[in-house]
Amino acid sequence: MKTAISIIVPVYNTEPFLKKCLDSILSQTFKDFELIIINDGSTDKSGSICDEFALKDKRVKVIHKENGGLSSARNTGIRIAEGEFLGFVDSDDYLEKEMYKVLYTLCKKTNSDIAICKFSREVKGKLQKEPNNELILEMNHDDALRNLFKGVLYRFSVCNKLFKKACFDDIIFPEGRVHEDLSTTYKLFAKSNKAVYTSYPGYVYVKREESILTSKFNKKRLDAFLGWEEILSFMSDNYPNLTNEFLCCFAFGSIDNIHYILNQVENRGDKENYLKVIQSLVRKHFSKLLLNNSLSFKYKLTLALLIINTNLLVLSGKAKNKFRSII
Repeated sequence: MKTAISIIVPVYNTEPFLKKCLDSILSQTFKDFELIIINDGSTDKSGSICDEFALKDKRVKVIHKENGGLSSARNTGIRIAEGEFLGFVDSDDYLEKEMYKVLYTLCKKTNSDIAICKFSREVKGKLQKEPNNELILEMNHDDALRNLFKGVLYRFSVCNKLFKKACFDDIIFPEGRVHEDLSTTYKLFAKSNKAVYTSYPGYVYVKREESILTSKFNKKRLDAFLGWEEILSFMSDNYPNLTNEFLCCFAFGSIDNIHYILNQVENRGDKENYLKVIQSLVRKHFSKLLLNNSLSFKYKLTLALLIINTNLLVLSGKAKNKFRSII
């Protein structure tokens, strides 16, 4: 009989967090799963910890490989996965005990290809939970994509989701870049017929200061715009009815990165070069962004300054900071 779920956990030097993560998976109330751990060339004791877990539970498979990055590790896991559904867990996070039972049950009950739950967050060792309003929302193909780009109920992370394995036919995570979920999740939703969302907070994201996405802005974060270039082309060709949603999402992502570049990058030349990467893509879609009624005047003005001259944006950012220091 086929395994219900394959849970894929890439591991790279997360020794302090790994046991808690793996324990939270093996203690799931849902039992019909295989746990595929990909040790992606760890140089600490993570590899040994993985092997310990394989010895104590026959559902655990461990693959040791040379370091290739998160996408490479996930792709390795997908290739050997035998489950009907796929789940992904980052090795420094952990799960609530009911998570996979809730998601799998919803998929089966509603005949959905994707089930999504809510995130909780742990910051400095303290769990931060928002109230659970016990919402369950069944969505057709277009509505699931629409909500993905709206980003209110859920966003691009694959970790709080359960996917029918068939969604990954001909789809892999892009290797060698960060923001791999941004570059992949919309394709998985495009492959699905139906999705279901629950406000149950099943996945606990542990915020670490040294993470590439929570530390100071660096050039690798511009990989997001490689993803956005693909997204904008794909969505424009296939889902023109969702133009408002995906362009707004792109605009919000651009503004966030502009903010981080202006406030976190110290070198003036780097600052302008990073802004030019965003400028190039915004320019291609600027006329549609300008006509988008869901974007505020403030957002449109920021994007206009970016288009006119990145140097102007740098100067306006400096002026704003000086003004704030005065008040």
